Amino acid sequence: MNTDARRPKGLGKRAWLTTHLVRRILRTLAWSNFVHVTVIGRDRIPKTGPVIIASNHISMLDAVFLWGALRRRAIAIAMAELWSWPVIGWLVRRLGQIPVIRRDSDSGRDAMAQAEQILHHGGVLIIYPEGRLVPPGDHEPYKPGVANLALTTGVPIIPVATTGTDNVLPVRRAATPARPFNRRHPVTIHFGAPINPADFDNPEKLLDHLRHQIESMRTPLSWMS
Repeated sequence: MNTDARRPKGLGKRAWLTTHLVRRILRTLAWSNFVHVTVIGRDRIPKTGPVIIASNHISMLDAVFLWGALRRRAIAIAMAELWSWPVIGWLVRRLGQIPVIRRDSDSGRDAMAQAEQILHHGGVLIIYPEGRLVPPGDHEPYKPGVANLALTTGVPIIPVATTGTDNVLPVRRAATPARPFNRRHPVTIHFGAPINPADFDNPEKLLDHLRHQIESMRTPLSWMS
C-alpha cells in the first residue's frame, strides 16, 4: 500500500461531524420504535484498527440500518447513481463514500484502490459482496473484490446478515408496482465472528466461507437456538 497517501476524506473531521449528526437522528428514530431494530454481535467489531464489514444486500435501506448500527464511522462502496440523487448525493460526498459503476472494470479498480487506503488508515469499510440489490428468490455470486482486498491487506472481515429491510422497503421490480414503505416490519442486523484472511490460501475459499457465514446468520434459528 502507498504509505504516503493522503488521509481519505471519509476519515476527516467534516465526515466525522456529519456521521455524528446523522447517527443521532437514526438513534432517535430507533429509540422511538419508528422501526424496531435488533442488533446482534456488535461487540465483535474492534474498537480500533482496520476492518471490512461485508453484508448481504436486500433493500435500499440496508446501508442506513447497518451504518446506524455501527459505533465507528464507516466508508461504504456504493453504486455511483447515488451521487446524482438529491440530498443523498450531498450526503455520500460529505461522508467520503466510494462510488463504483457496475460492470465498469476501471471504476471497480479505482474503488478497490480507495478502499485499500481506507484500511491503510485504520478505517472501517462496508462492502456488499454481491455487488447489487438481490430481491427474494434471486441469486447473485459474490464478487472477488472483498476476498482479494482482505488477502492483500490482511484485514479481517466481519460478516453481517441483514434481515427484514426488504419488508420495510422492498426492491422494486420493473414488472411489478412498487410496494410502499412499511415501518411495522422488524429489522435485524447480525454481526458474525471475524474471518481471518490468513486462514485461506485463495479468494474462492474465502468467498465460500463468507457466503456460508452470512447465509447461516440469515436463518433465525442459527442464533435463537
